[in-house]
Amino acid sequence: PLYNYIAQRQSLRIMYQPFSARQPQQYVVFPYLLKEFRNRWFLFCSRATDLLMFNLALDRIVRVEPIDVPYRDNPQFDSEHFFDNVIGVTKNIGNKPQHITFRATREQSHYIATKPVHPSQKLVSCNPNDGSCIFSIDVVINIEMYSIMMSFGPGVKLLSPRRAVTFMAKKLRQAAAQYDAEE
Repeated sequence: PLYNYIAQRQSLRIMYQPFSARQPQQYVVFPYLLKEFRNRWFLFCSRATDLLMFNLALDRIVRVEPIDVPYRDNPQFDSEHFFDNVIGVTKNIGNKPQHITFRATREQSHYIATKPVHPSQKLVSCNPNDGSCIFSIDVVINIEMYSIMMSFGPGVKLLSPRRAVTFMAKKLRQAAAQYDAEE
């Protein structure tokens, strides 16, 4: 039904249950796009009151009903290119890609070179002594980017930008502390 509502440019009232909320929340939205990431589907839409873009995970939508509110496009949303510079689905209009560099061990470098983390990925340099490589990507920094980097464990280290390095180091320290506390 959501695909048809998008195709018909139909305004919707959606009851949505975020993980963090006790009760469903109501949104009046203009739906634009369905997108899948890691086996979860998302509806990209704008809030009717101010055209603020956001996404809703389909598995947390409680109810959808068409409503009689004039449909409006968001002039800042370009569905053809909105996701060009993002890993995953977390991005706001106006987010700019950052130049991110990371070092990978010899083992991870082989994997990353043959299965890039993003289409913008470039090989910056390789260390002939230990086989490690430095890669770069140009993406919006978001939780999915951090998740991908963390999935490589100690085989990948962020090098820049500084705020991303600091955030990642903090999260890894928290994970290590939690692991140590459980032993």
